[in-house]
Amino acid sequence: MAKVRTTLTVDEDVLRAVKIVAARAGKGDSQVIEEALRRDLGLDLLERLWSRNRMSEEDAMALAIEAQQAARAKSH
Repeated sequence: MAKVRTTLTVDEDVLRAVKIVAARAGKGDSQVIEEALRRDLGLDLLERLWSRNRMSEEDAMALAIEAQQAARAKSH
């Protein structure tokens, strides 16, 4: 996955905590921040679920469309 550089403004206490966690884990600040964001956004869970999925992409798309249509039918 491609990485991009960005600038963030965070509370000093948050940055201090990132640096402590990174030092204890032997990781870089960016890695700790990215891991925390992935956890908070649920991306790590999605990746674990997708990695265990045995469904073909075509079947997965059909299931997603079926779920979307069912949700739309409920809202009308």
